[in-house]
Amino acid sequence: MNSVQDSAALPVKLIAIVFVPFASGFFLSILLRYVNAVIARDIAADFSLSPSDLGLLTSVYFLVFAAFQIPLGVLLDRFGPRRVLATLLLFAAAGGLAFGLARDVTELALGRALLGLGVSGCLMGSIKAFTLWFPLARLATLNGWILAIGALGAMAATAPVEAIAGASGWRMVFYVLAACAAAIAALIYFVVPERALPGAGETWSRQFSEIGGILRSVFFWRVALALIVVHGAYQALQGLWLAPWLIDVGGLARPQVANTLLASSIAYGVGSVIFGTLADRMARRLLAFKVGMALAVLAFFAIAAGVREWAPVVLMVYGFGACAAALPYAILTQHFPRELTGRVITASNIFMFLASFGVQWGVGALLRLWPAVDGRYPAEGYAVAFGIVGVMQLAVLLWLLPMKEPQR
Repeated sequence: MNSVQDSAALPVKLIAIVFVPFASGFFLSILLRYVNAVIARDIAADFSLSPSDLGLLTSVYFLVFAAFQIPLGVLLDRFGPRRVLATLLLFAAAGGLAFGLARDVTELALGRALLGLGVSGCLMGSIKAFTLWFPLARLATLNGWILAIGALGAMAATAPVEAIAGASGWRMVFYVLAACAAAIAALIYFVVPERALPGAGETWSRQFSEIGGILRSVFFWRVALALIVVHGAYQALQGLWLAPWLIDVGGLARPQVANTLLASSIAYGVGSVIFGTLADRMARRLLAFKVGMALAVLAFFAIAAGVREWAPVVLMVYGFGACAAALPYAILTQHFPRELTGRVITASNIFMFLASFGVQWGVGALLRLWPAVDGRYPAEGYAVAFGIVGVMQLAVLLWLLPMKEPQR
């Protein structure tokens, strides 16, 4: 094995030619994931969308994203992250252009689906690349760093998007994002070097059959379910429903909403670095994961209860805790053979994005049970919808907490 793999060093050159290109793709993927939150009301007004229509449209991203995770894992293990991500990001460029040019809901959905497909490998491909190029002992640190970069993408999807949409309209936002996707595809393809893949030469049938062994592992599910439910809910709500909640329940104006979501994203980014770095240095990744998930669940119950005066602070705690989702990928990849890393991380991801799809669509469907007044839904509707999501998060947290730190 190369000395880069055996030591705990993080060479500056590899950071420049491996981490930075993949992190750029993840930045864009998070921006695209959350971009609809700030401009949701503009899109709804232009196309006369109900809350459930808006939730379904926005969550198409998650549905397509999830549907592609299993083949993505096989492709990453077979062809490597460089070629797979460069190709996929071209689909994202096409999706951004299609969304910006859309003239009806069908075209919007097609554009959103292409966006979901195009960025479906940005995080998983990055983690796969890290397992190839960097020491596994620093994987949680690198994952924390890239989630912090993703938090910058979430920040860019708040006040900056509001500024562009206000000046040039929401369609211009997607034209710019389409150009960025094409540029990052070129960056990854031409800058990132190739590297020999563990398990190269396996047949397609064997690669797919090994997924079954992953899914039969109790260890996998105890770690992954907290990621699936807690972080899945976070990205669904941060990407759409927290903004209407801040308006309808918190009584905030749109600029205040954008700034509050920006603050939550900053907390997510700070937490990503803290949790990842401390988990590696203390060699207590599972403990750090438990702490983060517990913070996220407690903060979410405060949101479901309708906290108002302290809403920005609670959302920051929620984001700070949810960012511990960087840690399950490091925990799981060390538990399974290196040649399975692509399939291990995408197996957890498929269920997380299905959960995000369910939450994003389900909250909208539940809100429709209450009559809107002046375009706003009552606190009771949010309390019921968020309360159901909170109970699911609490259940998986209670299963996670008794776990002991795995032996290395």
